[in-house]
Amino acid sequence: MLETSGRLLALLSLLQARRDWPGALLADRLGVSPRTVRRDVDRLRELGYPVGAAKGPDGGYRLGAGAELPPLLFDDEQAVAVAVALRTGTIPGAEEGALRALATIRQVMPARLRTRLDALEVTTVRRRTGGAGAAEPAVGPDVLLALGSACQAREVVRFDYAGGTMAAIGEGDGAFRPPRRVEPHHLVTSDGRWYLVAFDLDRDDWRLFRVDRLTLRTGTGPRFVPREVPGGDVAGFVGSRISEQPSPVRGEVVLHARAADVARWVGGQGLCEPLPDVDGAPRCRVVLGSWSWGGLAGRFGAFDVSFEVVGPPELVEATRELAVRYAAAAPREAGTQ
Repeated sequence: MLETSGRLLALLSLLQARRDWPGALLADRLGVSPRTVRRDVDRLRELGYPVGAAKGPDGGYRLGAGAELPPLLFDDEQAVAVAVALRTGTIPGAEEGALRALATIRQVMPARLRTRLDALEVTTVRRRTGGAGAAEPAVGPDVLLALGSACQAREVVRFDYAGGTMAAIGEGDGAFRPPRRVEPHHLVTSDGRWYLVAFDLDRDDWRLFRVDRLTLRTGTGPRFVPREVPGGDVAGFVGSRISEQPSPVRGEVVLHARAADVARWVGGQGLCEPLPDVDGAPRCRVVLGSWSWGGLAGRFGAFDVSFEVVGPPELVEATRELAVRYAAAAPREAGTQ
C-alpha cells in the first residue's frame, strides 16, 4: 500500500486525468478503502486543491479550478515532461519566466531525476516558414532523457528504426534493416519534431534520425571520442537536412556519373554517395524528394546522364510515363510518320 504522501500524489494525478471519479473506483485504483479516499480528499483541500464531492450512493469527486495556485504535485513522468517542455518549447517573450519555472521545478526534483534532466542538452532549430501543420507525433520523456544521457556520457546506443519512405533523413527506402549503432551527438527540436544528430558506425557517416521513429535497445555500448559535426555547427547541419516543406515523395536511383560531379546539385535534402565502378564506368547512388512522382522522375532526368531506377515502384512507373510523354513531345524529322 502506498504511503500517505505517495497516495496523495497518486490521487491528485487521477483527479487531473478525468473530469469525474466515482469514489469506489478511486478506492479500487488506489488500493484503499472509500473512507481513506475521503480523508485524502480532505488533505488535498487543506493544501488548497478545490476538490468537489457529489452525494449519494454513486457519489464521486471532481477537481475544480481554484482561485489561487496551490502547491503542485507531480509524479516522475509529469515532472520530466513539464521540465522538458519549459526547456524546449518556450514562447517568444516568455523565456525568463520559463527559466525561473524550470529552476523551481529542478530544485524540488529527486536527485535521480535532476541528474537525468541536467544531461538533456537540446538545440532548437526554427524553420523560416510559418504556419501550423498536422500534429506531430509524441515522444516520451524517458526516450529523450535516455538519449540525452547517452549524448552527455558519449556512449554508443542501439535502436530499431522505422523510417517509412526513408530510413533516416539522407537515406533511401524503408526496407528492413538491423538495429542501428550510432554515436549520439545532440538532440534537436524543430517545430514540435525531435531529431537525434548521430554518427552511424555501420555507414561511417553522419545521420539525422527522427526520435519518434526509433525504439531504443536496452543498455548502452562503449564510450567514444566525440567527433565534430559537419560544418562544426549543430543547428546549421540540421537546418541543411530538414526541408521547410517536407517532400511528399522520395525515391532512389543509380546515376552513371561520379559522385563528386553531381553531389553539389543534389542539395542538402538529398543523398549522394559513390558506388563501385562497373567496367570502368563511374556510378553513384542518389536519393531525392519532390512534390510528385512525375516531378521526381524529372529531377533525376535533369542530371543529364543515364540512370537506373532503384525504387519505389511508383517512381519506376512515373519514369516510364515521362519517357512516353517526352517521346510524344519531341518533333519528328521531316518525312517520318
